[in-house]
Amino acid sequence: MSETLFSRFDHCLHTPLQYGQILRMEKQMSSGEEESSVERGLLHTWKGYSCSVTPEKVLLSRPVLQAALGNRHGVLLVEGGQVYSFGELSWKQTQMAFPAETSEPVLEVGLSGQKVVSVAAGGFHSGAVTEDGGVHMWGDNAHGQCGLSGLTAVPNPTPVGVIDHSDPTAPQTVKVLELACGEQHTLALSARHQVWAWGSGPQLGLPVSTLPTWRPQRVEHLAGRHVLQVSCGAFHSLALVRCPAPSQEPRRPPPDKCGQCNQLLYTMTDKEDHVIISDNHHCPLGAQAGELGGSDDRRGSEGSPGKGLSGQQQVKVKSSPSEPLLSTHRHSPPRPLSLSPHTTSRSSPAPATSPTQDPVASSGSDATETAPQEPQQPEATEESRAEPSSAEPNPSSLSQAYGSRPDGGALQGTGAKSSPYPDEQAVKDYLKKLSDHSLSDQAAKSPQLAQRSQADAIADVFTPDEPPSSSSSVVMATGAGGGPVGAALNSLVASCASVVGERVASTCEALSLRKVMSYYYPSPTSSSCSSSSSPPGVSAQGVGGPALDAGGAEESLQGKKSCSLGDVRQEEAEGLSRRLSLPGLLSQGRYAVQLLATSYGGMLSPRLLRRYSRSRVKAAPLSPTLVAEGDSLLPSLQTEVWSWGRGQEGQLGHGDLQCGLQPMCIKSLSSKQVLRIAAGAHHSLALTAQSQIFSWGSNSSGQLGHMETPSTIPRLAKLSEGIRVWDVGAGQQHTLLLADGDCFQPILYYSGQQVKEGLGQAPQEGSGGYTQQPVLLPFCMNIGYVSSVFAGGQLCGALADKNVMGFIASLHELAAAERKCYCKLTSVKTEVLQPLLKADNLTSSLGQTSTGLLQTLIGRFNGLCQLTGQNSASLTALVRRLRDIRGMLLLDHTQLFMDTYTEYSSALGNFLVMGGFQALTKPCQDVFGKGCEVVQRLVESADDSVPLPDLLLSLLHLPIKHLQEYTRLLLKLATCYEVDSADYSTLQDGCSKFESLVLHLKRKRKEADYTLHFWKSFPGKMTDSLRKPSRRLVCESSNKALTLQNAGRFSVNWFILFNDALVHAQFSTHHVFPLTSLWVDPISEETTGLNGLKVITPEECFTLLTSSPMEKAKWLRSINQAVEQALSGVGSETASLASGAGPRPDPPISRTASYTFYKEGRLKEATYEGRWLAGKPHGRGVVKWPDGRVYTGTFKNGLEDGFGEYILPSKNVNKSDHYQGNWKEGKMHGFGTYRYATGEVYEGCFQDNMRHGHGMLRSGKLNSSSPSVFIGQWQSDRKCGYGVFDDITRGEKYMGTWQDDQRQGNGVIVTQFGLYYEGAFSSNKMMGTGVLLSEDDTSFEGEFSEDWTLCGKGTLSMPNGDYIEGSFSGVWGSGLKISGSYYKPNLFDSDKDKSRTPKLGRLAVRAEDKWLAVFEECWKRLGSDAVGQGETSIAWDNIAVALTANRQIHRGSPELLTRSQHKALESLEIIPQHVGPVTMETYDSIRLYLIKACDTPLHPLGRLLESLVAVYRMTYVGVGANRRLLPQAVNEIKSYLKRIFHIVRFLFPDLPEEGGLVPETADIQQERSSSSSEAQLEAPRRVVSSSALLLPVLLPRLYPPLFTLYALDKEKEEDVYWECVSRLNKQPDLALLTFLGVHQKFWPVSITVHGETQQVVSSTKDACFASAVETLQQISTTFTPSDKLQVIQLTFEEITQEVLTLLKEDFLWSMDDLFPVFLYVSLRARIRNLGSEVSLIEDLMDPCVQHGEHGIMFTTLKACYYQIQQERIT
Repeated sequence: MSETLFSRFDHCLHTPLQYGQILRMEKQMSSGEEESSVERGLLHTWKGYSCSVTPEKVLLSRPVLQAALGNRHGVLLVEGGQVYSFGELSWKQTQMAFPAETSEPVLEVGLSGQKVVSVAAGGFHSGAVTEDGGVHMWGDNAHGQCGLSGLTAVPNPTPVGVIDHSDPTAPQTVKVLELACGEQHTLALSARHQVWAWGSGPQLGLPVSTLPTWRPQRVEHLAGRHVLQVSCGAFHSLALVRCPAPSQEPRRPPPDKCGQCNQLLYTMTDKEDHVIISDNHHCPLGAQAGELGGSDDRRGSEGSPGKGLSGQQQVKVKSSPSEPLLSTHRHSPPRPLSLSPHTTSRSSPAPATSPTQDPVASSGSDATETAPQEPQQPEATEESRAEPSSAEPNPSSLSQAYGSRPDGGALQGTGAKSSPYPDEQAVKDYLKKLSDHSLSDQAAKSPQLAQRSQADAIADVFTPDEPPSSSSSVVMATGAGGGPVGAALNSLVASCASVVGERVASTCEALSLRKVMSYYYPSPTSSSCSSSSSPPGVSAQGVGGPALDAGGAEESLQGKKSCSLGDVRQEEAEGLSRRLSLPGLLSQGRYAVQLLATSYGGMLSPRLLRRYSRSRVKAAPLSPTLVAEGDSLLPSLQTEVWSWGRGQEGQLGHGDLQCGLQPMCIKSLSSKQVLRIAAGAHHSLALTAQSQIFSWGSNSSGQLGHMETPSTIPRLAKLSEGIRVWDVGAGQQHTLLLADGDCFQPILYYSGQQVKEGLGQAPQEGSGGYTQQPVLLPFCMNIGYVSSVFAGGQLCGALADKNVMGFIASLHELAAAERKCYCKLTSVKTEVLQPLLKADNLTSSLGQTSTGLLQTLIGRFNGLCQLTGQNSASLTALVRRLRDIRGMLLLDHTQLFMDTYTEYSSALGNFLVMGGFQALTKPCQDVFGKGCEVVQRLVESADDSVPLPDLLLSLLHLPIKHLQEYTRLLLKLATCYEVDSADYSTLQDGCSKFESLVLHLKRKRKEADYTLHFWKSFPGKMTDSLRKPSRRLVCESSNKALTLQNAGRFSVNWFILFNDALVHAQFSTHHVFPLTSLWVDPISEETTGLNGLKVITPEECFTLLTSSPMEKAKWLRSINQAVEQALSGVGSETASLASGAGPRPDPPISRTASYTFYKEGRLKEATYEGRWLAGKPHGRGVVKWPDGRVYTGTFKNGLEDGFGEYILPSKNVNKSDHYQGNWKEGKMHGFGTYRYATGEVYEGCFQDNMRHGHGMLRSGKLNSSSPSVFIGQWQSDRKCGYGVFDDITRGEKYMGTWQDDQRQGNGVIVTQFGLYYEGAFSSNKMMGTGVLLSEDDTSFEGEFSEDWTLCGKGTLSMPNGDYIEGSFSGVWGSGLKISGSYYKPNLFDSDKDKSRTPKLGRLAVRAEDKWLAVFEECWKRLGSDAVGQGETSIAWDNIAVALTANRQIHRGSPELLTRSQHKALESLEIIPQHVGPVTMETYDSIRLYLIKACDTPLHPLGRLLESLVAVYRMTYVGVGANRRLLPQAVNEIKSYLKRIFHIVRFLFPDLPEEGGLVPETADIQQERSSSSSEAQLEAPRRVVSSSALLLPVLLPRLYPPLFTLYALDKEKEEDVYWECVSRLNKQPDLALLTFLGVHQKFWPVSITVHGETQQVVSSTKDACFASAVETLQQISTTFTPSDKLQVIQLTFEEITQEVLTLLKEDFLWSMDDLFPVFLYVSLRARIRNLGSEVSLIEDLMDPCVQHGEHGIMFTTLKACYYQIQQERIT
């Protein structure tokens, strides 16, 4: 072909260009002339393709960055952001002395001061985008294409505002990235990747009624989509869009009515003998928004068949299936045209052509030329002649609003007649009525369907690099109709039709089920299966049709959408046989039956449905996208092309000649990975990632690169094999391609019209003035390294660079190598891997494991291919625009490449090791034939003797070989830079990383080969259990280099070291030692004389002997390196490669690993995961037993030790025991919480897995059968010692001693009914002497035999003093038998006989004997074996350890401690230091330390205090709130103080004893020894007391239960007191002062209220001594006696101050004067529980203050309390 073309070149004359003479700034140079000093951005221009064409060089002072060519002018962008124009600049003629045409470049001064980043040229206007996103337009503006109203021409660049008015209140300026210009319109791509348009015509994509559109408006049909590029033809537009993410929304049924005009989409007409069902709805309002939504629209655009036809191609459209279609085409004889309604749907999914079909599709000519010709059928069948036309064509309301074609053709359409059947449901009902039973009878005769294997399902999902189109995620059945599925269904429906008759056949033929089907089960284009899955030789038309070539099949499926005979290749061979089947419907296979079952279930038999709807194996997608498409840093390969505008030449690519009012997706390009689009005047081009060119539209001059004319669907341009296109330009009637050839210097191809000298017009057809396929431009090698091409009008342009320092050549070579690699990988994927996965015998040949490995391998291959494609696109863009290393993915994302290659290499090695390539031989030969020529061709192997497994391995090893290209070319690029530059170091760093990766992967390949060879020689029995995909052989001892010490004489010991385990094989058995839990140490040769290695595993320890020191060193190094690698894991390999760090020589002795124990013992079959130390669990870890037991916590020397959690499943209850606490030597030891499965909770101390020490057991819940709480001492899991048992069900509380879980010894019981018992218990019963009191003070003191059962001697006392002495028997409260004497004391008896109330507390447990275990535990924590023994220094060490350990435990859950406790912890780390006797200063520091220590439970003292508070509240709250327990409660607090003070003095030995004195300073202490006794008395001192030191921290926590007991005890007294207070407080102040006998001189004369002085009058109330009253009221807000005494003192001071102010002279109080005043203040203070306050102070006040000033003041308050009770008002 090329020879013919070049011979034609000889007859072509190259003449000077007629217009726009291109910038001859110097004489044109031949290839041998001296090169210019300008080395980059050289623009060359020319016209046509004759062999004598020589490009002209355009020289400017700066390099050209971008050129844009219009019809007769051009725009240049140069470095620095300046813009030049040349050619016919008619719009500038308004300016003075400006020529109509200029051959010199003209600087656009209107853009001075602006930095322009891109330019665009339309037919007769231009545009520029500045750095800040602003738009400037100039040129012809007759149609508003410059975006400026009121001007027909814009002479100079003028700013155009692109404003977003979506928010009317705050319009925003839109930042623009690039422009595209057509004849009458302009498009702008915004920074948010939205499209804006202005100008005239349907190519705007705007729903506007008034044209032109002067103001830029957003193209709403593309809103929400990520547009990557826009391009404008003369009257059409293209947009490249990133594929949207798959929609997760459930599919809705297709609508019945049009979304705009609300007419029915389906009509049905019932004639006399047949039914016409039509879906030819044409919306008069234009395309529906819903239909034009893109690849995820619910249904295609329901365009009319006649819409968009030219005058030459007008046809009468069928409105019934039997109506003949009459053609008026001038150039073609009439042909039968079987036009079913579904062929008119523009955006219905069309099968895509796979890459393997593309060369076939471009092989030559029309589909009709290769299809066998059949005798032409008459234009109408017998049936159609007999049947009158049922509907006349309606002219469409869509007229030539946007202008007609030059030939005057009009746009027409048809309407549909109204129908008696309102919707699709009527169709279903009608069909069901016609044949309810016939179909199911015939269905049984259909052929059986071949069962699909799992590999088929996988193959359906696996589609190389195709996006998961948002239109569907349904996996389609095979192909475009071939195979058993299509055949079976065709025969099925044919049999249905034969039964139902001609009437149903015509009905079915008219019904466009394909629309419904394409909605539910989209065609392979929009689903995940390419149409290339059709079996070879099977026609896309279904069974019985002629076998078309790929091009014909593609066109016959897609071209049917058009009604134009000029573009439709119909199926001539189908004949009348098609009348009895549903036309073109059954290619979808099994899913068609599923659809029929859902829509027409009544017509199909259950047997048929079962046969055709077998459940398929759900196959997960094999190729998860390795590189996220959403990542803006990486180019997107999953793209769609959208088009709109005029389509009379087919330039929209939808398979018809209709006009597109709104953007629509070209379905056939959705899976082609389009990277770049270009639009000529009437044709369109798409460049794919596989370097292929798809073209469509006008082909009048051969500009499409093939001979289809015109082409309404994208087809491949015909290029020689190995030509990879990477840039494209489209002119008026020509196409310019930039491609890779044999060498890496780019070459140029031209396709289109020849420009003859003096004419400038395209020659007529047949005159030899156009190309039949792209031709090579011979001068391309002389102009340098072309980086981009441009075309416009009749002009071509190419930007080239000279090869400076070899940099440009290296950059081109890198990009070309990546493009070549991607094309190769794509071929491997589509020609080998995809067919292999469909092989029927794949799983049976490989086995389940290897099949999974193959799927993983192919998934990783797909990810690698995806990344290579993205890198290829990125490098191409880099060469085209920047030509700089900055932004190179290889350098910016090196780790991503390394991870991807490492993962792929790992998958390849795994498949190799498992013998996958040997097993793959048979499936390969079954699919590709014995010779497997396709594999040999792709491997480029000339040697036929190479085994097939090796060929397959070489094929899948190709990507790893390509890594070496990265290393070589990055190094080559680095040599172009100065050694000390940053770019040099970046390239050198990237080069070294890839180089180390290459070496690493070579080593991995070698390991895999070595392992495979080993498995071939290994005994077969053990292979099955030991062979794993990721396991690699390191070394083995078959040469007897390693033996077992002390092995038997005849034993065979074979040691095999893998990368994850050491295997010890013996005869038929073997044992595997995981490397992560294996330690090896060399045995010293000096001591033993052996070359040995000691191997330690968790359960075994053995010695291996080597034959020589060299072998010993080799095995030691190998094992250590293998262990280190196993510990570091696979993920760290690429990280260590990137960092360059090598493996450590010795693995750590302490490590984290997982191990399952196998030997008998406590841990048999348990799995431990955590820290190890020399073969034993040590540190934090988790043990899981097979029976469900789990321990999580710390270990020490292989045993649980420290804090841990333990879960023990219960066999009876469906719950688990749960322990959380401390462990020691594998057993629960120390404090912990055990939650039993039964619901009981024990919180306390353990020892040897048993409850031992102090603890609390809660049994049941409040609403259960036996809720109870025990708190006290335990011994060997039993209650023993003092404890409190609260039986909530019976309402009793026992406080006493226990033995063996039974009450034994003295104790107290109180009940909720007020009963009180104290006495002896035995065998869990009241037995022995005891005292019993009831709520009304009736008491019994005597013998008991059972609970509440009196038995023996005793005394029963009545509340009124009467009593009975004698023998008693019976249960208290239910009648007593008495034998004794009754006594009624005489009123005049002496006092001693009146007090017969028994003295309580004698038979109760003494306070000092309570809670011994609590204090013992505290002493143990301090390191003392017994109470009061031990060393202070050890105690402080233990405190420090406890604080540190507890802080570590609580670090993970800081919410367990309050903020104040955290602060206290920090300050507690400092131990109070003092030397010598304690002074006031050190005493205060000790006091502050104790406050902080008691505030945190992590300190032993704080823990002690927390436990004491818990037991105290447990004792005296609830039922324990019995007034008779008050003395015991007070004594218990005093006991606490005494015992805690003992601990404090142990920690601070220098602290004086109780009652000792502390001097103010140390100096006074020294002076005391030399001074007299009088001086000692005068020195300021402080008395040491446990109350003063400890009550402030203890009493506030115990105050509520204690004060409640006081209130209950004083209840009767306080009721009398309160009645008096209430009565006396009714008096005014002066009356009350008079009544109480206050001396008149102490009466306040005036008082101050709110700053104003007022006189006291007789009615004044609550005003006198108000400040003293307020002060005394604060006594209720304090806790300790010392604080309460302080309040009393302040009250006295307030009274004194007020009296002093009144008297204005000093005086001394006498008690006679003071007491009435204080009595007044006490009354006015109205303290409700004053008696309780007084008693509390009296019981707990410090003994040292009883006789001092505080003592006197307290006595005064106490006297007031008793005096108030006695007051009476007369």
